[in-house]
Amino acid sequence: MSVEIERKFLVLNNDYQQTAQRKTRIVQGYLNSSPERTVRIRIRGQQGYLTIKGKSSQDGTSRYEWEKEIDLSEAQQLIKLCEPGLIDKIRYEVSVGQHTFEVDEFFAENQDLVVAEVELSSADDAFEKPDWLGEEVTGDKRYYNSCLMKHPFNQWIN
Repeated sequence: MSVEIERKFLVLNNDYQQTAQRKTRIVQGYLNSSPERTVRIRIRGQQGYLTIKGKSSQDGTSRYEWEKEIDLSEAQQLIKLCEPGLIDKIRYEVSVGQHTFEVDEFFAENQDLVVAEVELSSADDAFEKPDWLGEEVTGDKRYYNSCLMKHPFNQWIN
């Protein structure tokens, strides 16, 4: 088990696509979406993953995370047991300075939402902010995937 430290941002435009090193489709669901602990099944490309995350810190920057790679066929079966509301997205991996941003373009009920996350070695780790990075939404639970599956972006009242 390790502590995941990350910050999350909205994305202003699609300039990140030009410098992305990798692009992968991700479909994921939740066996448990409780804020105290989430249990996620993810299919990333042709590989499955089981991930358990603990409760987020007060500011939303860190939480415990455990992940195990599982067979694709196991993940496909487990997805069928998940709570209603799958997440479907394309993830772009973009190196900026010493860090890699994971930029997620959401589909289906979360269409038009694009969010970037950067994983850090410490909460005060400095990082280069690319021009396409917008408002910080770290700690805003509405942007957690486990919340987006229950309250999709296209149902939000602006």
